[in-house]
Amino acid sequence: MAEQPFDPAVMLAALHDAKVRFVLIGGMAAVLHGDVGVTLDIDIAPANDADNLNCLAAALRALDARIRTDDTPQGLPFDCSAGFLRNLGPDAILNLTTQAGALDVSFTPAGTGGYADLRRDAVAMDAADGVTILVASLADVIRSKSAADREKDRRALPRLQELLERTSADRSERVRRSGPRTS
Repeated sequence: MAEQPFDPAVMLAALHDAKVRFVLIGGMAAVLHGDVGVTLDIDIAPANDADNLNCLAAALRALDARIRTDDTPQGLPFDCSAGFLRNLGPDAILNLTTQAGALDVSFTPAGTGGYADLRRDAVAMDAADGVTILVASLADVIRSKSAADREKDRRALPRLQELLERTSADRSERVRRSGPRTS
């Protein structure tokens, strides 16, 4: 699986078709909110219940997912089952390579309580080909990137903060222009 093309639409469609409940997080979530950053992977925070883990395992098998490593460009095979996913534990991050590019699965992203926490403020967005997904709010993306405290996240945070301030100001202006609502 070396040098797989990055095709987020294929990954998101596979997750959608398998009925996986997840929130899109990370760089792609920021891009969908209007960030100009570049990302070459999809990051998700899935629900961690038994039914959803079965759905996630099915999606990962459909994508021919393998564990991503620097030493093995095609990735390492793994037991792509709900049992394997359940045994990872709530703080696990699974870095995968698939036929459609890199996919990272984080059950409890840094600074969050996981799927239920992120779902609360997530926004439904059309991703591609009529697939609607839940995307972490920009504030939650910032919260998680701040908590992760990685160099690449520290570089992105000022740009994301500015985007959040700009979109919040735009939203406030639209509300102000529409005037008070009457019943």
